[in-house]
Amino acid sequence: MNILVCVKQVPGSNNVEVDPVTGVLKRNGIASKINPYDLYAIETALTLCEKFGGSVECITMGPPQAKAIIEEAVCMGAKYGTVLTDRKFAGADVLATAYTLSQGIKKCGDYELIICGKQTTDGDTAQVGAEVAEYLNIPNVSNVLSIDEVRDNRVFLTASLDEKIVELSVSLPCLISVDGDINTPRLPSYKIKKTLTDNTVKFLTFEDFDDQNPDNYGLTGSATQVERIFPPEKNTQKQNIDGNFAEQSQKLFELLKSEKII
Repeated sequence: MNILVCVKQVPGSNNVEVDPVTGVLKRNGIASKINPYDLYAIETALTLCEKFGGSVECITMGPPQAKAIIEEAVCMGAKYGTVLTDRKFAGADVLATAYTLSQGIKKCGDYELIICGKQTTDGDTAQVGAEVAEYLNIPNVSNVLSIDEVRDNRVFLTASLDEKIVELSVSLPCLISVDGDINTPRLPSYKIKKTLTDNTVKFLTFEDFDDQNPDNYGLTGSATQVERIFPPEKNTQKQNIDGNFAEQSQKLFELLKSEKII
């Protein structure tokens, strides 16, 4: 089974600035890491290959330095990965991001299964996986809690539909998005890290894609525009409430009522 995992490099800190003109995060000089939910996706893929055979590859869209998360995925057990990087991809919303990923996936090869993390910690939209599946014209299942079996060209899984848990099967190829409860990701191997070469990570740019219309990528290809985005104001004020339990409860009640919270 050939499995592709979509990963993303996200800021390693909440202390990031926002470009007031474009409304996108200023990532230069900010420590980055692999999106935590993507670690569960990688582990899911590796576990499936250990059980049913096959290989795992990874793909990401971002600046050239995003190759660091591909290398981390390889150290976990992936075969290799691809970075989609070009200035034309900058400023993409979820729709343009999904389209760019779909174009990159088509150039990378054929896969029975594509796995995404539930969402990213910098956007939290949880939309890209489903949109990639739509562009690739393959089935999609979100909030996957477990993969129970793979047979007869179908994957049998358990997923959460908000108020109920369902068991279903989906024909391959398909795309799934996994939640954080599905497994515990393994640690990267230092031994594998020492064997990394320049061939571990492949780079694709706009020129490598079949669709050469620049209006379908980046800011110009985005269906949504951010009207205003800003970091939340930090409030460090605090108030101590003295007295016994009954007195503290009453004072807290009066305080919440005065602030119109209750």
